[in-house]
Amino acid sequence: MRVDAPLTLSERPETPPPPFANIPFSRDPDFVNRGDVLDQVDQRCSQPGGRVALVGLGGVGKSQLAIEYAHRIREAQPDAWVFWVHAGTQARVEEGFRTIADSVKLPGRNQPKANVPQLLYGWLSNERNGRWVIILDSADDRDVLYAASDGREGKPMASYLPQSRNGSILVTTRSKGLAYRLTGSHNYIEIGPMGQTVALTLLEKKLGSAPDRNVAADLVQALDCVPLAISQAAAYIQARAPRSSPENYLAEFRKNERKRSRLLEHDAGDLRRDGGASNAILTTWQISFDYIRSKRPSAADLLSLMSFFDRQGIPGWVLNPSDDSSSAIDGDVDDSTDDDTDDGVDGGFEDDVAMLRDYCLIVADEVGDEFEMHGLVQLSTRGWLKASGQQETFKQQCIERMAVSFPTGEYENWPTCRSLFAHVQVILGYQPNDKTVETWARLLHNGGWYAWTQGRYEVAHQMLGKARKVRDKKLGADSVATSASMSMFALVQRDRGRWEEAEKLFVQKLFVQVMETRKMKLGADHPDTLTSMANLAFTWKDQSRHTDALALMEECAEAQQRVLGADHPDAQSSSATVAEWLT
Repeated sequence: MRVDAPLTLSERPETPPPPFANIPFSRDPDFVNRGDVLDQVDQRCSQPGGRVALVGLGGVGKSQLAIEYAHRIREAQPDAWVFWVHAGTQARVEEGFRTIADSVKLPGRNQPKANVPQLLYGWLSNERNGRWVIILDSADDRDVLYAASDGREGKPMASYLPQSRNGSILVTTRSKGLAYRLTGSHNYIEIGPMGQTVALTLLEKKLGSAPDRNVAADLVQALDCVPLAISQAAAYIQARAPRSSPENYLAEFRKNERKRSRLLEHDAGDLRRDGGASNAILTTWQISFDYIRSKRPSAADLLSLMSFFDRQGIPGWVLNPSDDSSSAIDGDVDDSTDDDTDDGVDGGFEDDVAMLRDYCLIVADEVGDEFEMHGLVQLSTRGWLKASGQQETFKQQCIERMAVSFPTGEYENWPTCRSLFAHVQVILGYQPNDKTVETWARLLHNGGWYAWTQGRYEVAHQMLGKARKVRDKKLGADSVATSASMSMFALVQRDRGRWEEAEKLFVQKLFVQVMETRKMKLGADHPDTLTSMANLAFTWKDQSRHTDALALMEECAEAQQRVLGADHPDAQSSSATVAEWLT
């Protein structure tokens, strides 16, 4: 009679447990509902084989929504299995699959050559095992789920997620493309920053008390209503109370970019975030930048360039100029050195844009011609560049692109100037290097010219003042470019309204210097010289030097008629001025 060998522990039959929820995070008592997002998730996951993805930037609350949904399912459907799999790396996915196999006591899983994902696939596909929901969290890297593996007969991990009637899958990801592939359709929900009302509620819950309403509103707006940034700020304030407060935090945040970066790098920890995930918003986004840099460097370069523009209305034609876009469109006479631009974006511009949009780092307008970024994304990108020593490269490239693109302030250029002016205002605060300083001055000259035509005298004063100083230092007082900025600066000073006598004399001096320079460089009858004469005449008139003003304007009118013709608008305007002053 043959006696069978005793069963080993791994081979003994195990009693399957009843359905339960395997959620690694507790429910968040500070959770704030965001409209009907969870209702949409429940509706789609309730369908047989339903799949849905939550897509958005890191830190916008995708995982927090998934945690809340998992707990709601556990309460509403106690007979359903709820499994959580962190999908940040292939090893974490395999670990998640192994945890599920152990939890349900999957037969055969402990065999030496067991293909656990394949065994789990069979178990999940068997409707007799009951309803299940898998949360696939932080599925941001396509290769994690779709790269082939030699250890599993070349099959990617995604192939082990069955589309069985008894199961549904909720994915959180930063990638729209990966969401599309995992759900098989546009079956994803975009999660953006919170609305202000919801953001205020979150801040209040995280602080444990109601802050001043106006201060709180300003704070959440400064933080772009991003949930992780709000939670991070609240943790910072609480850790330093009572010496810190929302008012103090906001005041520090507004001081400068260095202060903002320091505050947003604070990591207080969060029990409801995966242990490998940073709780500092800047670090969270920089992980995305590193990934994009590794997969498509040109897309990372494009994002880097965009981070130095104003965050809204970034025009595609400036980011991706045509070959002839570097032609002399500014129209200003400039004897500065050649200013070739360095095209840091490769020929696959559309593919770069698609990748940045896919990861929710930029948004296109309805036409697709202009782009927008969140302010904190720009700040994070610049911090990332600074850490890698590349900040100055892209800052100077932004100056060059805008100098090539921004025209003079003449009437026919106003539509273009209007669309680009916000970016010039941002660049006003940048410090150019030796290579781009003259280009920067030309941009500020044209920007100041346009601002003057729009009656924005204070902004024009700042731009033209800086342009004049740079050109005077680099090109000399006798340069035609310097003369142009001096003349425009003097016009702005004259038009600012109430001015002191000393300022009047300063403007007069500028106009005299401009007129003499243009006579010497361009000739006495050059139209620009005659314009300078007219400007000086108006200045003398403002100073009550009526006789001198009339004599100079008569000389100007006569010369304009001779050089330009009696029908020219400038000649007619000067003649009309003479007639008016004679009355």
